[in-house]
Amino acid sequence: MNRFAPFRDGRFRLFFATYTGSLLGTGMASVALSFAVLGSTGSPADLGYVLAARIVPLVLFLLFGGVLGDRLPRRLVMLTADSIRAVSQGSVALLFALGHPPLGAVMALAAVGGLSEALFSPSMEGLVPALAPREHLPEANALIGLAQSGATIAGPALAGVLVALVGAPAVLAIDALSYALSVVGLALLKVPSTALGRRDSLLTQLREGWTEFRSRTWLWAVTVQFALFNLLVWAPYLVLGPASAQARYGGAGAWGAMAAGFGAGAMITGLALLGRRPSRPLSVATAVSFAWAAPSACLVAGLPLPVVVAGAVCAGCASATFNTMWSTTIQRQVPAEALSRVNSYVAFGAYALGPIGLALAGVVAGATSIGAVLAVGVGWQVVASAVVLALPSVRGVRSEDRQSIEP
Repeated sequence: MNRFAPFRDGRFRLFFATYTGSLLGTGMASVALSFAVLGSTGSPADLGYVLAARIVPLVLFLLFGGVLGDRLPRRLVMLTADSIRAVSQGSVALLFALGHPPLGAVMALAAVGGLSEALFSPSMEGLVPALAPREHLPEANALIGLAQSGATIAGPALAGVLVALVGAPAVLAIDALSYALSVVGLALLKVPSTALGRRDSLLTQLREGWTEFRSRTWLWAVTVQFALFNLLVWAPYLVLGPASAQARYGGAGAWGAMAAGFGAGAMITGLALLGRRPSRPLSVATAVSFAWAAPSACLVAGLPLPVVVAGAVCAGCASATFNTMWSTTIQRQVPAEALSRVNSYVAFGAYALGPIGLALAGVVAGATSIGAVLAVGVGWQVVASAVVLALPSVRGVRSEDRQSIEP
């Protein structure tokens, strides 16, 4: 089996190239924006406000983005979203290039970017099956996951060099350009429309999407699992991992090694997954989710840094495997006309509690200890993964079936 079979279709090649470029730009912009805000105001709290301004509308408007993705041509929704992101990010770059912009203006533009991402993501998940034949969906999702993993490594590394050479505003401008190129690519993309023919109300379409979502036990069970995963495991790790690195392993370099380990694990696994077709993909995805707790477990145990990095590599392997199997399963099990709405419910459910975890992790660790908070997350992940793996509806999903044993 050709592991790169999706590239035979020129439409997939075009989408992959422009999407990868925008991912790289986004990875660069995350670093550039941090330096731009800190260089302008000198306040980490202000940076937190800007990041929160992006996350809140992203979460709040995901369901609306899902309805639009099923109601309108998905390519058009994505094209519009990236057009808005190109303008908003270009405006951010211009504001910082001109001096010290008002914090409120930067937050407002960050909110626009978050809203645009909420429109883009559900449609993108629904568009992939239109770009790759059903039999090549696992490879298509693995390749997209590989691009995402590569961007998380290369983007920040490249940004670190470019910020020093040309400044943060210029890097933000490059990100705006990457969205503009994505707009051009989407404009050239020719895909059949999957838009709904009727014009039901927004609430009606939300209810229909909810019916599709809740009717599949495996779908809502895994979504609940990852809502609590982000609250109890990953958000504390993102906050307390750097604190542990500072206290035990020498600081930012150690945390960078952990982050690089995660990305490397994801990339290596993404390549290994090409051409792989497990008969029970959701069982495999759930089984590997145990490893997401590996870096936290290593930190709790106070193990040497190389072992902690190895734990992060394991978590990256789990991330790539889960995301590929999960996306392919949803694309095969859910009707095409409801894909965007169902994916919006999945994303909303999985990430809605994450900001709470980010806000509370440091506070709870201050009242107890870093180790105690991370240990709770490790224990939760082990129990939750075991429970979900035991569900008949999860184990009953087979790669060759359109429907699982239990919807």
